[in-house]
Amino acid sequence: MSHKIFIPRDTTTLALGGERVVTAVLKEAQARKLDIEIVRNGSRGISWLEPLIEVETATGRVAYGPVEPHDIAALFDTGFLNGNASHRLSLGDPEEIPYLKKQQRLTFARAGVIDPVSIEDYKAHGGFKGLDKSLTLTGQDIVDEVKASGLRGRGGAAFPTGIKWQTVHDCSADQKYIVCNADEGDSGTFADRLVMEADPLMLIEGMIISGLAVGATQGYIYLRSEYPVAHQVMNEAIANAYASGYLGGDIQGSGKAFNLEVRLGAAAYICGEETSLLESLEGKRGLVRFKPPLPAIEGLFGKPTVVNNVLSLAAVPFIMDKGSKAYADCGMGRSRGTLPFQLAGNLKQGGLVELAFGPTLRELIDDFGGGTESGLPMRAIQVGGPLGAYLPESQWDTPLDYEAFSAIGAVLGHGGIVVFDESVDMTEQARFSMEFCVAESCGKCTPCRIGSTRGVEVIDKIRSGNNVEANLALLDDLCETMIDGSLCAMGSMTPIPVKSAFQYFSEDIALANASSSVQAEAK
Repeated sequence: MSHKIFIPRDTTTLALGGERVVTAVLKEAQARKLDIEIVRNGSRGISWLEPLIEVETATGRVAYGPVEPHDIAALFDTGFLNGNASHRLSLGDPEEIPYLKKQQRLTFARAGVIDPVSIEDYKAHGGFKGLDKSLTLTGQDIVDEVKASGLRGRGGAAFPTGIKWQTVHDCSADQKYIVCNADEGDSGTFADRLVMEADPLMLIEGMIISGLAVGATQGYIYLRSEYPVAHQVMNEAIANAYASGYLGGDIQGSGKAFNLEVRLGAAAYICGEETSLLESLEGKRGLVRFKPPLPAIEGLFGKPTVVNNVLSLAAVPFIMDKGSKAYADCGMGRSRGTLPFQLAGNLKQGGLVELAFGPTLRELIDDFGGGTESGLPMRAIQVGGPLGAYLPESQWDTPLDYEAFSAIGAVLGHGGIVVFDESVDMTEQARFSMEFCVAESCGKCTPCRIGSTRGVEVIDKIRSGNNVEANLALLDDLCETMIDGSLCAMGSMTPIPVKSAFQYFSEDIALANASSSVQAEAK
């Protein structure tokens, strides 16, 4: 009798020794003359429990984690292949782990469950149903369904996806493109990577449907080069999709075509901005373009182009399969559906949590984060990547909703959440934000290129106690200039974390001044 064991092949698991666990399992099974089959699935996003091993039993899967190579012999001894729960790492039914059970997984329902590159496994778990339905509809029907779902871009700007598709649909052109922005460069974010490593066929399906909707026959996934595992898994999934007739010149005998390939970026954060991305995709330096024209009208190679984030496109198969109402019934206000929140920073239980919009930031952290890893009280939470605000405790009861966050001068962005404990120096964090802009600005516009450099200098003067009040006023003026004068979000949003750090954590200025004085005396 063969025993089926699931061990993830995603980046997080590999970084935590997943490959050594596989080797140990194979070695132990061989020594005991046991017949096993190892399925390299993707992660369920429970990073703090990886490597998470799951065993298929007669009554369902049983999970064990986090597993290290030296645990393997004992797991075999206690009969883990039959789901024995006596081992200390036994977690029981993975679906019943509270971290998973409390979520509302629409996009990540298959993550960690299936073999990510298997067409048969994908179809057995509901895959391609949205595409099958879409092949029977007109492009306008698909666009209308996406508009009715209320789906908004998950890349940061939160622009309605259906409106963007409508613009491309209405353009007349001999060629249109679908471009997936997979240049996931925000600190603390990894949801795009998890999609590509755990359920890449869902992204492929979403891009094909997008192509059918707007009349595009060519798609590109612009993938950050720092994701070699995602690159490998995506290419395997694309090859299998071609082999099974889901990509190519005649999708499932429908006479409709869609081709897809992955292009690697060159490690530049600014290429996550859509026009910079398009420049890079055309083989040029990743500089921001002036708008208008919008990429939906003149995008890649001057043709109408849909540029959507991974999570936006990955949400489409569910919408087309279950219907726009099923998606729109989740969420609150104008924020419909779910958002995969990524918990990172100083937390015991980092990982991915998919929930409908609406719970507060405090509820999310309390229910899933498990407290700080350091054991110290939390002090600040940054939401939305390096261009998001640092939120003090007084703002943690804000609902996770685009409009509610905008009302307090913050952004939800891509759903990345980074937690800091009370040992953090917020003036240092403000300096980091400006310094990040110095390093990553494309340099095309002066407010971003020069403003961020001057910003670091001014913050250094404030931290060293040099004419603090005057330099705070100067920093405020500088931030306003960057907000009003920058070409893209890189320059116009960098002031958000800087201003929030000084507004809500101003007591750190005195601490930085004192530290600077001590260092000066020591010299």
